[in-house]
Amino acid sequence: MFTLKNNLRITHFVLLMSFLIFLFFHLPFYTFVFNNVDYKSLNGIVLIVSLVILMLVLNAFVLYLLFSLSRHVGKVLLILFFIVSSIAVYFVNTYSVIIDESMIGNILNTNYEESSSFFSFKVILYVIFLGIIPSIYIAKVKITKVPWKEFSITSSLTLVFIAVLIFVNASNWLWIDKNSKRLGGLAMPWSYSVNTPLFYIHKFKKNEKEILLPNAVIKDNEKSVVVLVIGESARRQNFSLYGYKKNTNPLLSKTENVFHFNANSCATYTTAGVKCILEHKNSDDLYEILPNYLYRNNVEVIWRTTNWGEPPVHIKNYQNKEALKADCKGVECDYDEVLLRGLKEQIQASKKNKILIVLHTSTSHGPTYSKKYPPQFETFKPVCNSVELGKCSQNELLNAYDNTIVYTDYILHSVIEDLKELKEYKSTMIFVSDHGESLGEKNLYMHGVPISIAPKEQYEIPFIVWVSDNSKQLKPNETLTQNHVFHSVLKFLNVESPVYDEKMNIFK
Repeated sequence: MFTLKNNLRITHFVLLMSFLIFLFFHLPFYTFVFNNVDYKSLNGIVLIVSLVILMLVLNAFVLYLLFSLSRHVGKVLLILFFIVSSIAVYFVNTYSVIIDESMIGNILNTNYEESSSFFSFKVILYVIFLGIIPSIYIAKVKITKVPWKEFSITSSLTLVFIAVLIFVNASNWLWIDKNSKRLGGLAMPWSYSVNTPLFYIHKFKKNEKEILLPNAVIKDNEKSVVVLVIGESARRQNFSLYGYKKNTNPLLSKTENVFHFNANSCATYTTAGVKCILEHKNSDDLYEILPNYLYRNNVEVIWRTTNWGEPPVHIKNYQNKEALKADCKGVECDYDEVLLRGLKEQIQASKKNKILIVLHTSTSHGPTYSKKYPPQFETFKPVCNSVELGKCSQNELLNAYDNTIVYTDYILHSVIEDLKELKEYKSTMIFVSDHGESLGEKNLYMHGVPISIAPKEQYEIPFIVWVSDNSKQLKPNETLTQNHVFHSVLKFLNVESPVYDEKMNIFK
């Protein structure tokens, strides 16, 4: 056992650091392994022991190579690893997140307002004890290099040992491959070290050039308006319209011409979910999205948002939260109601007959659900006020979240009431969420679990439609997708396009 000396040979130092990384940051990784293998069987024991040894050896080997090349660069990177890993393991332990490529995208697309909502005293303790204290030692310790011959022998033997260990576990390769996303997302610091460059590589490829869709034609001059409301983290099962026991839709449930359908999201995080809502088909490519396409083809397009994470929007009338709040007075201006200010007047002021309005909300985004609605909408009590959701009772957490759905109900009803007053327009409101939300089920919170292994709470979403009396009727749809939005909007506005798919249209 090594003591914390101020002068260490490089081999002793990297073994010590590997042990500390294992001790501080790998509990979630091995908790998952223990919960998913038969640890009483010989094969299970071999797998667990092999993974422990492999993790210790691999971490030490990578650090050995890094510090052999440059002790100064090695120290800087290792300190960075400890600081970042301390924050990452806090989120893994507190919210059961997985640091895969999609979660990296989530993190990098988070703005200050959202990230600050996660702040707690507990995260400071994690950073101090798991990040800063080890970093002080790393900065002070003197590391003695070994001769080149010893380096070569050590490196060669380590590689041989790793190869033998992998070969011994040949029977477990299938299990490792099956669970590779979750294992890779929990193995720190390599989860974010590998997935961050992967995210930027894939993002660069996707954004190299937006693929334009073929030109469209507006087929009539009838005044028509579509209000597309993109929900945030709204899961279907908490809407009373879908049979939830608590009355979270007191207004919509009494509104005529409101229809609701089962739907599943394409992903469990905002950027991919919003992209899927706005594109004509689910694709990894960056096709021209609905607002850009309609704007280019002479439709009036207005985008209002209190959120973020959408694909590039190329329209004239784009209004974010700051722009909307500038002309707004009152408590409601701090909430999603700000999206509704002057909306009816903006529609009436348009000189075009075809109008698409997108309202991108943030109403049900955690962890501070209780701060997402005005006080008068706190229908269900008591509520969870902590950012550490695991500290709240299930009842408190559900109450806070359900109040965001009550507020969503009010916002949607307000949109409908505005549209009802526009007698000269055929109008519809479509509400669809970007993804769902976990509220403690299976010890998971919020969203972001890879869609291939995500629980239903994170992808089962509401798809709610209202139509004016003088407009279209709906097909007897059952289960919809987010891609139905694109084609349904084209149909309602009577825009003819080569990419239009009648099977993906909800209107008769």
